[in-house]
Amino acid sequence: MFSNACKAAHRAIRWQLVMMSFIILMHNTALAILPLDAPKLPPPVILSASDDIQKFLLKYVKLPAEPFSDSSTEKTFLYRLQKEIPSLLTTEGYFSPRVTVSHHVLDDIVQHEIEVDAGPLTRVGEVSITFQGDIAQDNETYRKRIEHIRESWSLKHDAPFRSSDWEQAKSALLATVTEEDFAAAQIVSSQASVDPEHVRANLAIVIDSGPVFYLGDIHIEGLERYDQSMIRNLAPFKTGDAYRREALQLYQIALQKAPQFGTVSVTISTDIAGHASTPVQVSVTEAQSQRFAFGAGYSSNNGGRGEINYRNHNFLDRAWNLTSMLRLEQKRQTFFAGIDTLPDRNNVFYSLGASLQMTDIENLKTVEQKVGLSRNFQTTDTQMQLGLNWQREDKQPDGAIHQINDALTLDWRWRRQIIDNPLHIRRGDATEIRIGGGTQFLLSDQDFIRTYARHQSWWPVGSQDVIFFRAEVGYTLASSRFGIPQEYLFRAGGIQSIRGYDFKSIGVQEGSATVGGRVMATGTVEYTHWLTQQWGAAAFADIGSAADGWRRMHPFLGYGGGVRWRSPAGPIALDLARSHDTGTLRFHFSMAIVF
Repeated sequence: MFSNACKAAHRAIRWQLVMMSFIILMHNTALAILPLDAPKLPPPVILSASDDIQKFLLKYVKLPAEPFSDSSTEKTFLYRLQKEIPSLLTTEGYFSPRVTVSHHVLDDIVQHEIEVDAGPLTRVGEVSITFQGDIAQDNETYRKRIEHIRESWSLKHDAPFRSSDWEQAKSALLATVTEEDFAAAQIVSSQASVDPEHVRANLAIVIDSGPVFYLGDIHIEGLERYDQSMIRNLAPFKTGDAYRREALQLYQIALQKAPQFGTVSVTISTDIAGHASTPVQVSVTEAQSQRFAFGAGYSSNNGGRGEINYRNHNFLDRAWNLTSMLRLEQKRQTFFAGIDTLPDRNNVFYSLGASLQMTDIENLKTVEQKVGLSRNFQTTDTQMQLGLNWQREDKQPDGAIHQINDALTLDWRWRRQIIDNPLHIRRGDATEIRIGGGTQFLLSDQDFIRTYARHQSWWPVGSQDVIFFRAEVGYTLASSRFGIPQEYLFRAGGIQSIRGYDFKSIGVQEGSATVGGRVMATGTVEYTHWLTQQWGAAAFADIGSAADGWRRMHPFLGYGGGVRWRSPAGPIALDLARSHDTGTLRFHFSMAIVF
């Protein structure tokens, strides 16, 4: 038995030695077949041309990285390449290119070199734009319009003649003609005659404006819950007005902003037969009438916040907007409920609202109860509001007199805003003016008139940067600040005021609390350099003050720098500001996340 066991063990060892020898042999063979430093094969086709031509061609031509599988594939590829390259260069204005193919042998491998001489660049010669239709009639207005259209032609004399530029110029020409009056304008003919001898392309275009179109009745599709008047009242035109593309676009934007609708389409028919009264086709889909929304965020002014919103866009089945909100912040808590009626044909609507707000800022605690009714006028650029508001304020400054202030006020507010992009402004202006007041003869504890004005401007610098200016001033005419609610007085400090100082920390001292004074003025200059499309760096300086009289004003200066991020919801800022008076550094940060 022992002998049999020895034989079995001997056989097992022998098989292990055989397998190890086989593995070592295969490993050495693989290393011999596939050396680690195998030389890289040269490309079978190379392209020789000037840098700009080569860069252009390689966007559309893919050269093979591996040798051709057979001679037939090789010949087909080279033949196709010699045909495609001249066609591609023609689109860039090169009408007499030369393409030659040469062959080289490198390490027994045939390499083909495609040499491209693009030739001279063809430029624009004479430009002829001829008009037909009603626009060509003997009319001073149309003559000036034709002159303007010709002057705005983008493909000027001596410009490089490229197919893409030619097509874009024609599209822009047609779009300019169809902006006003002529909805059915079309290009009858367009020709680019290339003169190889003089390397010029002479352009000739004939455009037929067709007749003047006039807007007819509004035809509406998709309404189920709402009355058609709410759509008709938003129209910025009247039946019989001459066609204006901008008017239809503004109409669609106004309808899209209405919370009652999900999607909106505003079109007209360009059938010449109906040009005297072409119907305006409005197609809508209705949105869900009731919505809940939850949100959270943070601001260095009021700290962290959470909020819940409820909206009903068909309140009392009249398409009125009911809005209610509960917002809890570290320094401020707010509950609001309000109703907005629908705008009429004059863009006028009415609002009724009530709110309860509690604040604890700079050792000043307030509890404010407010009810208000306002008449509102709103267009794309302008907002105007006239309101009657009653409020009671419980004011508790730390270490000073506890007061309850009542006020019935008449408030007027006007705002005009013209900006290029609501989320990421580079150019624009925004101006706001407010005037309001109350009297002891009508449910107010004090006679006062509050005035306030603010202006902001954005100016582009170069292709990316922006410089921003802000100025605001406020003055409350009254014999004393006592008896006037804080909303009609002024404090300064914090974001959108004077950075480097805490929110509303600049004002009048009552005990250890900072309360509002009767005068205020602040200003800002800020420069933002955008490093990328999303990220930028800013430098700024803020100055201003708030006090109980102009002679008591002491200017406070804050300055610093920060980071800007273009988020989908708008710019988010993180600033580090220094108080010039104390040298204190403060972070100012604001962002919001809605979910």
